[in-house]
Amino acid sequence: LAACRNFLEHHPEAQLLLVGLAESMAGFSHARAKVVAATEVVGMDDPIEVALRKKKDSSMRVAIEQVKAGVAQAAVSAGNTGALMAIARYVLKTLEGIDRPAIATQLPNATGGATTVLDLGANVDCTAEHLLQFAVMGSALVSVLRDEANPSVGLLNIGEEVIKGNEVIKKAGELLRSAANSGDLNFYGNVEGNDIFKGTTDIVVCDGFVGNVALKTSEGLASMIGGFLKEEFSRNILTKIAAIFALPVLLAFKKRVDHRRYNGAALLGLRGLVFKSHGSADELAFEQALNRAYDAARNQLLDRVQARIAHAAPLLAGVAASE
Repeated sequence: LAACRNFLEHHPEAQLLLVGLAESMAGFSHARAKVVAATEVVGMDDPIEVALRKKKDSSMRVAIEQVKAGVAQAAVSAGNTGALMAIARYVLKTLEGIDRPAIATQLPNATGGATTVLDLGANVDCTAEHLLQFAVMGSALVSVLRDEANPSVGLLNIGEEVIKGNEVIKKAGELLRSAANSGDLNFYGNVEGNDIFKGTTDIVVCDGFVGNVALKTSEGLASMIGGFLKEEFSRNILTKIAAIFALPVLLAFKKRVDHRRYNGAALLGLRGLVFKSHGSADELAFEQALNRAYDAARNQLLDRVQARIAHAAPLLAGVAASE
């Protein structure tokens, strides 16, 4: 709730619908906020079928129904990712031309910016056609959030050469090159895992299994490095003194790699805007997720995704017809 209050203070033209159990919202009051009551909550351990079929008045579902009804322009949830995707797909449906929604988020890179990676777990098994669709949607997302007219797309692979990768990756590369030749995408080519953090491309496309592993690996590595630094600077009196002098540098480093600044993953490919916040998000992180949803709605992300898909429709239709 503190994050919601901060968000409203930073965006004087924004309004919020807070969806949840009435008792959990009792202490919140704001002129530009309205509480929408729900009678159920989807637990982090709830099976998808329970969340979808039995908890029809959950806060998650009610929030997404606000988007479908046009009452809200976007929904943000820190709940069960699988349930959120299932409910959003059931209530909102997918856009024409898109077979499966994808989860996209930003990871910090060495340029001082961020690389948008998708999919991050919604689709463990993907076809080459799905990867092409992800690239189209990711391009629309980056064009909105970063005001980048023609963002570059990389296909995550085990090497840069076109002959590398499994058959799905090779075919996806062919489709992406065709899309680039027709002006539908700015395809860079194959990229490797380290390119995500080098900032080689604006967007990196992969299946959900690989993307989720990459995400969790990066989070674990960042946590390990932070732990190592804290341990070394706490080793003795000399290192503690050194830490005092190094504090400005350490704080700047922490800010650059702080995952909270990149919180808020977009569920792309739906007929409405839905964003997923990390389940353990603190005040700063959840406010960032709200910021991302607000920016997406204000800059017509949904319309831009649809426009990108429409522009690429001949290519997507040709691919589908060849199957």
